[in-house]
Amino acid sequence: MKSDIEIAQHALLLPVHDIAARVGIKEDEIELYGKFKAKVSLNLLSRLKNRDSGKLIMVTAITPTAFGEGKTTVSVGLAMGLCKLGKNAIVALREPSLGPCFGIKGGAAGGGYAQVLPMEDINLHFTGDIHAVSTAHNLLSALIDNHIHQGNELGLDQREIVWKRAVDMNERALRKIVVGLGGRSNGFPREDGFLISVASEVMAILGLSKDVTDLKERIGRIVVGYTRGGEPVFSRDLKADGAMTVLLKDAVKPNLVQTVENTPAFVHCGPFANIAHGTNSVLSTQMALKLSDYAITETGFGSDLGGEKFLDFVAPIAGFKIDVIVVVASVRALKLHGGASERGLREKGTTKHLENGLPNLGKHIENMRKFGVPLVIATNRFSDDSEDELDLVARYCEEKKVKHAVFEGHSRGSAGAAELSEKVISVASDCPSNYHPLYEFGLPLKEKIEVVATEIYGADGVDYTARAQSRLKRIESLGFGNLPVCCAKTPRSLSDNSKWYGVPKDYRITIQDVHLSAGAGFVVPIAGDIMLMPGLPKKPAAEGINISTDGRITGLF
Repeated sequence: MKSDIEIAQHALLLPVHDIAARVGIKEDEIELYGKFKAKVSLNLLSRLKNRDSGKLIMVTAITPTAFGEGKTTVSVGLAMGLCKLGKNAIVALREPSLGPCFGIKGGAAGGGYAQVLPMEDINLHFTGDIHAVSTAHNLLSALIDNHIHQGNELGLDQREIVWKRAVDMNERALRKIVVGLGGRSNGFPREDGFLISVASEVMAILGLSKDVTDLKERIGRIVVGYTRGGEPVFSRDLKADGAMTVLLKDAVKPNLVQTVENTPAFVHCGPFANIAHGTNSVLSTQMALKLSDYAITETGFGSDLGGEKFLDFVAPIAGFKIDVIVVVASVRALKLHGGASERGLREKGTTKHLENGLPNLGKHIENMRKFGVPLVIATNRFSDDSEDELDLVARYCEEKKVKHAVFEGHSRGSAGAAELSEKVISVASDCPSNYHPLYEFGLPLKEKIEVVATEIYGADGVDYTARAQSRLKRIESLGFGNLPVCCAKTPRSLSDNSKWYGVPKDYRITIQDVHLSAGAGFVVPIAGDIMLMPGLPKKPAAEGINISTDGRITGLF
């Protein structure tokens, strides 16, 4: 089979204004970035505000492996499959970060015959949104240090500056640095560090903002540090909110592209789901809902991370009602959760590990049912999956009384998504959604954390370090206790220990620290060790990426 990039390079792309016209976007509502990419004006939402919204399909997954289980591929394939069946469907996805592209996981434009195009552009610089986020973030960093250098009128405590710098790359050497060296003219020496741009609060703010006014207000609420008296210092106190918003004036507009089969797709914003909310922008999902019968939105990592966050606070904030949840599973991931080694994944003639791993799927089914939304399970088929293995997953879903479909969109495009598309249409029509979040925002922070830890992770309870206790007390005393919680933890396990596969039992979650993201509008309890700046693997994907003399890119996936 051809590689992802070969399929992308041989696909017949339509001009993006034709894609826009197909779904009723007017010519004066798009801003072209070449032939195949466009920004969509926010005026579109004003024009369509009285139009009924389509059905919202949320795609999530079981606990994934390091290589991902194909949520993006399934999301893209589902949109194409629905269109093939005569429905009007649009997929809304996150923008890929350059860190994973050059690291281990690769890009995030789907795969095979179920990907969004132009794949090279989307996975690399695209329309410059992530660069704008990085620049706005670092402008605030520069203004903080300049304010201190120029006399520190606000009385910022240099030991309590919580705003780091950002770059969209995996670079472990930048996790902890010292700035201000070189003498008096270069400022005050202090500890600092970098985080990857998609972990920036600016990215989370961009994804949750409803318009430019909301964007500026949220940016102004960013807490950059604290005074010696313990009072918060906000971005607006440094008069940074206006300039930062100007840098993001184009980035806030959703990006319109297309799939391999010319299905419309929005690709916009890219917050990580293990440390932020992990979904594309509220604005792009709103546009997809107004322009289609079915809007498909993907949430990052497993249902315990991006799925829970979308359901517990993104959807309530945006006013979304979720009609169907698709949970993506793969035989290889279930085998790993059942005790198989990576080498043993291709072992034939036994289903022992798969049988042992199925309870992980069962836990995710149980989790998602708690939100009152009907489910469909999609087994994303890989080339070495046997019929016996796929049948075993199907029988398990039947026992759990949940609809199931085998997805082969990667190898067959919309034809391989037909079964899943039919099941989604059936469930959306016949099974009314009674969607509701698991907690009310007004609960104390500890109670909200307890709900997520016990109901979603399956923990027996929550323990807190002295530092986390102190941070929670301060956040509530400052009046931010009514914000939702956006728990940060490993995506590799339902627990806070990345080595605990399957369905961990008899354990407690430990909250090591708590961060306030006042601009984004959530509190981040940190469970276990979470890296805000990833490192590169021993053999980075970047080593296999190249360009020929005629400009053809190879090795990107």
